[in-house]
Amino acid sequence: MSADVAAGSQSAVAHVERLLRQTGVAIRGAFSRRDGRATFGVASVSYLLVYLAGLRHLGFGPWGVELSVVADPLARATRMVSPFQWEPVALVVAGPVELLVSPLNVALGTALAVLVGVNLAVSVVAYRGPKACKIGPGAGAAAGLPGLLSGFACCGPTILLVVGLQASATVLTVFQWLVPFAGLALVGTLLWVGTNVDPEA
Repeated sequence: MSADVAAGSQSAVAHVERLLRQTGVAIRGAFSRRDGRATFGVASVSYLLVYLAGLRHLGFGPWGVELSVVADPLARATRMVSPFQWEPVALVVAGPVELLVSPLNVALGTALAVLVGVNLAVSVVAYRGPKACKIGPGAGAAAGLPGLLSGFACCGPTILLVVGLQASATVLTVFQWLVPFAGLALVGTLLWVGTNVDPEA
């Protein structure tokens, strides 16, 4: 029985390694093309800006130049004000742009932005040039939708703000708790693409 368990464990490890390797093939294929790199850049930067705007940490105000930092920024940076949202420690004003800097919020938004950008880059390249990613165009097109929808889950408050709906504190809290699920869904989408990679193609 122990031999069967060991063999099963080795098989599972080999399967995970193969899946990660195939997912890497798809990602490298996407970044080997100009349209993949452009899609990644535009999508990730746009997502991060929308994410910060959704937190109301990025906006416009009177023209000016300013840099203000709170007292004891290290302690304040780790103070959580709501689920997956931390307190800003600095205000940066450059012209009409105002940015409240919260290092953990920026880090989380950047991580999600990268995942959204990679998902969309793989999807675009797989649809336009499937041989580059060694997957079929149908798989690439289908992969883009859950990745995009997962990203939108993180920006629920922004969507409500854009359409002019008044969101209660409960609704906003629900959206904030979707952040980890959205991140997992984005990773899952990439791994699902990996299952459709043909390393022999």
